[in-house]
Amino acid sequence: MDVGFIGLGGMGRAMARRLLAAGHTVRVWNRSPEPVAELVAEGATAAGTPAEAFEAQVVVSMLADDRVVESLLLDEELLSGARAVAHANMATVSPALARRAAELHARHGIGYVAAPVLGRTDVAAAGNLNILAAGPSAELDRLAPLFEAMGRRTWPLGEDPAAANVAKISANFLLVSAIEAFSEAAALAEANGLAPAALLEVLTDSLFPGPVYAGYGAMITRQTFEPAGFRLALGLKDVNLALEAGADTQVPLPLASLLRDSLLQAIAHGHGEQDLAAISTTSRTRAGI
Repeated sequence: MDVGFIGLGGMGRAMARRLLAAGHTVRVWNRSPEPVAELVAEGATAAGTPAEAFEAQVVVSMLADDRVVESLLLDEELLSGARAVAHANMATVSPALARRAAELHARHGIGYVAAPVLGRTDVAAAGNLNILAAGPSAELDRLAPLFEAMGRRTWPLGEDPAAANVAKISANFLLVSAIEAFSEAAALAEANGLAPAALLEVLTDSLFPGPVYAGYGAMITRQTFEPAGFRLALGLKDVNLALEAGADTQVPLPLASLLRDSLLQAIAHGHGEQDLAAISTTSRTRAGI
């Protein structure tokens, strides 16, 4: 397929590479030029503007947040002149933005699919993402070959694009909750003379096997948070999205409020660009460790 790819952060670069490896033609755009040059050297074509990316058959975007998506892509002039027949927005954005985007794209005859992903940069590089996809069934079918190139499994979540974003926000809320819980448990263990690494070994081989505690827990026990596979500042963005979605639908999320404050404290102490596991520094500070 002829694909326009917009947004070449760590995740975007890895995903675009998977499309190139699968034989798709990929034209790439990014606000900073270095990632574009990197992908062009690997076989992509540079798009000078987002409008040039929308001259492709389909567009995939992987941008940071609602504000960036709104300013770059939810543009009447851009969409009215687009040749693309479908756009897969794979960023973690609010359900409200998904609804606005779907309506705007429909006015211009472009199919809109929300397809946020579960997985860090290493998972994206291996093509093992879990893709949460929602939108018109015909567009999901059209985009399936791209999702197969980038992911381990695609989870179809219905015709309403907002549903995929609700699923991703809910998943990340649970992820940050788990990391905060282990951070507090590790601080409790350390303050009482038990090595956090020993606690982690017990938990991951008994009650809580799996990648969340094993991966983030290892970073927490070592207190090493770089390189960042998922930046702590993005974790705050996602918790705020959960709080906003809860407020819009009258769903109290008291735990999310606690997580927001823990993340804000970590950012205030200079950890915003480090891995999400750096939220553990807040528990250690509170415990005087």
